Amino acid sequence: MPYKSAVLTTAAVFAAAGLLLTGCSAVTPDDADSSAAPATDATLRVNFGQFPENWSPGQEMEGGVLRIPYETLLAPGEDGQPTEFLATDYELTDEALTLTLREGVTFHDGTPFDAEAVKANVEHVKAGATAYAGSFQSVSSVDVVDERTVRLNLSSPNPSLPTTLTTRALPIASPVAIADGSIAQTPVGTSPWAYDDAKSIIGTKMTFSSFDDYWGDRPGFANVELYAIDEAESSAAALLAGDLDLTDTEVTTLPRFEGSDIESLQYPAIRNNLFFFDRGPGGVFENVALRQAVCYAIDIDQMIKVEGEGEAATQHFAEGEVGYNPDITGYPTDLDRAQELYAEAGSPAVDVEMAAAPYNNTQIEIYMTQAAEIGDFHVTVTTLPPPQYNGEWNSGKYPLGLSSNDELTPFEWYSAWFAADAPGNPSGIESDELKAAAAAAQAAGDSEEAAALWAEVTKIIADEALTCAHLRGVETLAWNSATVAGVDAPTEPWEPKSVNYRELTPVS
Repeated sequence: MPYKSAVLTTAAVFAAAGLLLTGCSAVTPDDADSSAAPATDATLRVNFGQFPENWSPGQEMEGGVLRIPYETLLAPGEDGQPTEFLATDYELTDEALTLTLREGVTFHDGTPFDAEAVKANVEHVKAGATAYAGSFQSVSSVDVVDERTVRLNLSSPNPSLPTTLTTRALPIASPVAIADGSIAQTPVGTSPWAYDDAKSIIGTKMTFSSFDDYWGDRPGFANVELYAIDEAESSAAALLAGDLDLTDTEVTTLPRFEGSDIESLQYPAIRNNLFFFDRGPGGVFENVALRQAVCYAIDIDQMIKVEGEGEAATQHFAEGEVGYNPDITGYPTDLDRAQELYAEAGSPAVDVEMAAAPYNNTQIEIYMTQAAEIGDFHVTVTTLPPPQYNGEWNSGKYPLGLSSNDELTPFEWYSAWFAADAPGNPSGIESDELKAAAAAAQAAGDSEEAAALWAEVTKIIADEALTCAHLRGVETLAWNSATVAGVDAPTEPWEPKSVNYRELTPVS
């Protein structure tokens, strides 16, 4: 719903940097033509709270920043099935995924997009120590068939791989930048917007200017300026002052927009949950009863009352998605049962550290305060800057962690977090029961039996309390309707901090 409010003073971050920014070009939505070149002075000023610490494919980046310089091989279609993007066609069998690549595509550094480039990206992400590497563990090798054809050979059936290629798991970057390592700090993709170092300000603003050699239709905005204001009140003030066109925000800021040109929307984007990482031999959370005790102690509804939004869930997948299991009851809050399980685990003294970011600190603090009621259980919550948090929370440095995870299929979810070789499983531990169930589900490919087999995998994950405290939340976007039109939720499902940039058009 729209909100309006009186205009406030310019946000401190802009004043300190001397950035009283100019508006966009004089193009109305009716005048905009997505197939024509954009007006050279049309600049979208967007804030998504952080700059990536590492721009390399495979790193954890929010869609709101990743999709400025990067594109993916496939895109989600209207019917939910993957459709063409950098790849124009694909064929999936139990043995391989073969992709036909688009002609005439060039990376921002002038490198041609071809099968060798795709091979370099897949191999780079698969070898990386990130959660996204798990999605490609079934890719045994990559063959360059010819310049426009690449084949991903599979060690086991992976019917979800085309869907994976629509997500943040594989943004396609210049193979030259990957090879020389510069991709970590300087994104080089194939999108309409190329990173412009000369117009950027370190730590304050990243500018992405119109890419003259872009292969596709031109978006409404020629340029994008990305900011990293991580405090909701500050970004709201900047939006009201006219120094931003669009930002993610919190529901608590919405009343400030009443009486102004600021509009807002919410869309389902966040699925987060608690992971127990240190569950190997001798680990803090080796004992399943202790993990279950923590799960039963957590009261998600209490946290929702504090935050003012969200919905408790029994599991990662929503009803209607493959992987959803109606037999999973989760861990409804029951402190008596939690204390019984804690005693069953031997009443261990627990004193550990857990990482948080500014955007989930309150949630984690509430959960760990609740968990402390099971007995001699203490967790020190350390809040880190978002880039550092993204790189460390699931690295194995901390015995437990909580964050958003957007895997769309049970294969991806299992491969990312729970398989013995999953990047998000630093313990390297997987029960024989889970391993056998996942192997059976993978072997079923896309047969009629596959869905039920994957539902069994998610049930085992729940029963073993490898994760719990499932929360579904929304992303809130706010924008200045006097400067930008066409704002809507991204087409990519369950992707926080994002917007469909290509549909945006300047108003003034």
